[in-house]
Amino acid sequence: MATAKKAPAKKAPAKKAAPAKKVAAKKAAPAKKVAAKKAAPAKKVAAKKAAPAKKVAAKAPAAKKAPAKKRTPNAAFMKALTLSPALAAVVGDKPLPRTEIVSKLWTYIKSKGLQDKINKRMINADDKLKAVFGKAQVSMFEMAGLIGKHVK
Repeated sequence: MATAKKAPAKKAPAKKAAPAKKVAAKKAAPAKKVAAKKAAPAKKVAAKKAAPAKKVAAKAPAAKKAPAKKRTPNAAFMKALTLSPALAAVVGDKPLPRTEIVSKLWTYIKSKGLQDKINKRMINADDKLKAVFGKAQVSMFEMAGLIGKHVK
């Protein structure tokens, strides 16, 4: 019987030792994974920071090429139009493009102080402008549309 007692006694300590090693191994493994996870994002962040610098450098030469190509103006805006006598009294007798007509009208309005003091978008017409606009007061947005009736 003594031999039988000794055999199970030897097996029991061996079983207890094995689980202790497994627990220690399990505890050590997650620590390695955590360390690996912490190190991996740091590498990704460094890689992300380096990548935009390369993209910015790649875009810079492309930006230099764009200004070399100039935008061509639309010929319809530059076409000289003949003016009605009412509009010619304000702007001048020479045929002008629509953009110049609007520009000269604004010069006339500001020199005469015809902009409304409270609402700057409104224009108070004097006698010459009443012949062009057909009203005593016009908004600046209506003005360009009303000019269309006086040009050909």
